[in-house]
Amino acid sequence: MTANAIPPVVDAETWQRQLDELRAREKAATRELDAIAAQRRRMPAVEMPDYTLEGEGGPVRLVDVFDGKSQLIVYNHMWFPGEEWQCPGCTGFTSQFTRLEFLDDYDARFVVVTQGPIDEALAYKRRVGNRMTWYSTANSSFGSDVGAPPGGAFALNVFLRDGDTVYRTWHTSGRGVEQLSHTFALVDVLPYGRQEEWQDAPEGWPQGPTYSRWPSSETIAARYGTGD
Repeated sequence: MTANAIPPVVDAETWQRQLDELRAREKAATRELDAIAAQRRRMPAVEMPDYTLEGEGGPVRLVDVFDGKSQLIVYNHMWFPGEEWQCPGCTGFTSQFTRLEFLDDYDARFVVVTQGPIDEALAYKRRVGNRMTWYSTANSSFGSDVGAPPGGAFALNVFLRDGDTVYRTWHTSGRGVEQLSHTFALVDVLPYGRQEEWQDAPEGWPQGPTYSRWPSSETIAARYGTGD
């Protein structure tokens, strides 16, 4: 950061005029997101097999992961066998969700599924202080079938239950998952933004390598979990 890394200072009238111009773009983006959500609600569905995952209490059918709800969001957490610390991006993203009971009002649930063996997955959950419910797909093809194979990247999938039949309704990965995060939404309204070198920023703005300000899994464990 340079000593002069501040926006141009203008009078209130000029500031308001530029805010109004920006607001017009923000409102247009909001309407476009509404239209995208409307299209998402009109997506077709694909019927899923009767998978069996591993939960804290033992084997569990995918239909029972819904816990009686009709809608289910699944975050497929990356997993690297034998590693003490798993993906910091996945660890950080899922650490945000500590109060998910509001989803009960929408007949929905949000859980983590990972390729790691359930005992190791639950130990990692405790180590980093994660508050979500975890399942393992180590002994199932579920992860591979929904875009999160062993050794692969993270993914986010949404499912709908009709009785004992489960349908897949949506999938995203990469930056498509950002819309579920409040961290980037908060950081993006700051004057300096994410401070990563790929972002378009004024000359002299603080910028560093991509991910350089993301907390490591060790840091997350020290902040929220047992750390061991």
